[in-house]
Amino acid sequence: MTFDLQGRRIVITGVARGLGAALAIVAAEQGAEPILLGRDSERVGVTAAAIQARTGYAPPVVKLDLADAASVQQAGREVLDLRPELDVLINNGAAWQSGSLLEADPATLSAVIHSALTGTLLLTRSLLPALLRSPRADVVNIVSMSGLPNTPLLGASVPFYAGKHGQMAITNGLRQELMGTPVRVIGIYPPVIEAISPLDSEWDAAPQRGKQQMVTTRDVVEAVLFSITRPRNCTMASLVLDADAGGIFSQ
Repeated sequence: MTFDLQGRRIVITGVARGLGAALAIVAAEQGAEPILLGRDSERVGVTAAAIQARTGYAPPVVKLDLADAASVQQAGREVLDLRPELDVLINNGAAWQSGSLLEADPATLSAVIHSALTGTLLLTRSLLPALLRSPRADVVNIVSMSGLPNTPLLGASVPFYAGKHGQMAITNGLRQELMGTPVRVIGIYPPVIEAISPLDSEWDAAPQRGKQQMVTTRDVVEAVLFSITRPRNCTMASLVLDADAGGIFSQ
């Protein structure tokens, strides 16, 4: 599947691995100019190197710890220095946590909540002026099905579940606040996914999967890129991905 992303200036968080890395690689292959944000500088560098090897584009890299407000604000300033006008912000980064509430130490619990909520809000606030300068701007929040009402925990911790419910509220509230501006706000709600990379052979085989198989990283990447390439009069406000295996109704 191809998408017209030529020249689109895209900020993506959580690009050290998994979905964020795949989004950055595929977006660059489709002509976008991604800026890579993540906490693990070494792993983010691996993603950047893969993009340059495949496309010739050397993406800027900005260190970001979403659980640290000072880090978020510094990252926002660095991004604006690089690109005073932006077309897309993909809020993908978040800290996963499983286990019971009693097993969660306070520092980890706090980091999970802050990365999902405070970090997402602060980064979006920092970059919103640059997005408002673009006639084709989108904010995409990768929320997960854990943010949907009445969804089973499916292995997620209560702090992660709460953080994702908060991200759903951020998405819906921001969409209302930005009504009448050029900025669309999109919420993507993936189920449990099987992690595959555009650098691996499994990527090309993913579209042949049957209904009983899990959603993959590729499915989520294509859902995001489909959403931001719709005509401007159409907002994919809430896109829920489900599957027989790993989905909302799979247990």
